[in-house]
Amino acid sequence: MNNLTHRAGVKEANLVIRNLRLNNVSAANRHALLDEIEHLFGIDDVSYNDEENKIYLAYDASNLCLDGIEDIIQKHGAEIHDDWWTHTKENYYKFIDKNIKDNAEHIPVCCHKPPLARPINKRTQSHK
Repeated sequence: MNNLTHRAGVKEANLVIRNLRLNNVSAANRHALLDEIEHLFGIDDVSYNDEENKIYLAYDASNLCLDGIEDIIQKHGAEIHDDWWTHTKENYYKFIDKNIKDNAEHIPVCCHKPPLARPINKRTQSHK
């Protein structure tokens, strides 16, 4: 796959897939919740499984993070399921998202460039 098969703002190298169990999702708030997440810059796909009460997300972690998505979930009256496994996954996802964002913003330093020309110090030349 390449970047042309994804939505705008999504690069394949930074694409992550997440799934989390949610509570308090009803037919009334599910549509509004998914619609708002669907329109975020950097989201590639979002869906909700009613039987498992899970939200499935695919997004570019250099443009979007799980914290912003959680704010939208809470805004619509839903919440992340309160159990050990879901919290463990949530914290792991946030850690990976932060690393991807930090690496995307990092400007690498190349060691294969010639050194910058330094001005010649006249004092050290006169002693030679």
